[in-house]
This record gives sequence, structure tokens and C-alpha cells, in this order.
Amino acid sequence: METEKLKGTAYLVISRLERLSADSFWAHRASGLRGSLLRCLEAIESDGSGYPNETEFRLFDLQKLVEQGFTILENGAREIRVPED
Repeated sequence: METEKLKGTAYLVISRLERLSADSFWAHRASGLRGSLLRCLEAIESDGSGYPNETEFRLFDLQKLVEQGFTILENGAREIRVPED
């Protein structure tokens, strides 16, 4: 996945994770994952380490975190109950 597209997807996942109900079992996991995503994005955007492959590793980490975010969102969505009329 292209770097900018991946970063955009990560920000989208972060915003969606913030919307999980506080009553949800998944909200606590979402909170930790949001922090990890933000730290990873910050590291990528301020990459001045000088290590040649470090950005590649961080992008790989970001991809995995985004995938975990989608998993949490899917599971959180399964908990949503539709009110009966």
C-alpha cells in the first residue's frame, strides 16, 4: 500500500475507534491501539533517524496496526444491538 494512502487509512481507523461506545468491551483495546497508531504515525512523519530501513519497518508496523484496528471495529460493530420496535 502506498505510504500516503496507508497514513490516511490509519487516521480514518483512529477516528472510527474513537467512536466505539465506552460500554463496549472493545473500547479499552481501541484506546490502546489508537495510542499505538498515533505514535507510529508520529515516528514515520518525523523520521530523522538516519537508519536506512527504519521507515520500512515502521510502515510494516503501521500496516499491522491498521489491520488490528479494522478487527476491533468489526468486533465492536457486532456488539451493536438494533432496538426493537
